[in-house]
Amino acid sequence: MRVLVVEDEAQLADAVARGLRREGMAVDVAYDGDDGYRKAVLTRYDVVVLDRDLPGMSGDDICRRLADEGVLTRVLMLTASGTVEDKVAGLALGADDYLAKPFAFLELVARVRALGRRTTPAAPPALIAGDIRLNSASRTVSRHGEMIELTRKEFGVLETLMMAHGAVVSSEELLGRVWDEHADPFTTTVRVTMMTLRRKLGEPAIIDTVVGSGYRIDPAVLAQPMRNPAG
Repeated sequence: MRVLVVEDEAQLADAVARGLRREGMAVDVAYDGDDGYRKAVLTRYDVVVLDRDLPGMSGDDICRRLADEGVLTRVLMLTASGTVEDKVAGLALGADDYLAKPFAFLELVARVRALGRRTTPAAPPALIAGDIRLNSASRTVSRHGEMIELTRKEFGVLETLMMAHGAVVSSEELLGRVWDEHADPFTTTVRVTMMTLRRKLGEPAIIDTVVGSGYRIDPAVLAQPMRNPAG
């Protein structure tokens, strides 16, 4: 999941970004409304965490413009006021959810995840490809019933590929979904991560390289029924 945090209190914005990254999300940050709007329209984010009171373009104006322009990003609006009137006003502007400051970080994470599920088709509790099972909620991966330890990036790459159900996913799309705006598109980041992921998953290999296009889960593997680990 890719998230944009638009918050002018730099300490709060950076703390939220760090926390969401620990939850396995790719997070970009903007410290004023103009930069936040620019990023929101140029990049496909699942969720924008948007402060209402911003220098430059206000959070209200950003939310209104995104809604008017048909941007599919979900908006979680943050505000110092939690009155019913403010919540109604924020939702009327096009926000999908509303959270008053100060807030509990766990609640923020839960709301961001809930909005992210509304942005993309809901994934089943477990994604399965042959003998590999990935659980997005618990962030665990197993093969033949044995747990596999993956880094956050390796997990994100595998999850993205498995959710594509055999469709080819380009390196650029993987960078956009799993990393953030600081990732250099000309580096070998995706290729190196793919090498370590394949090594950890073991044999037989389940990830195909489609030359000139990207990567996919081998369709033949997806067609296999998952064997009972105890069998």
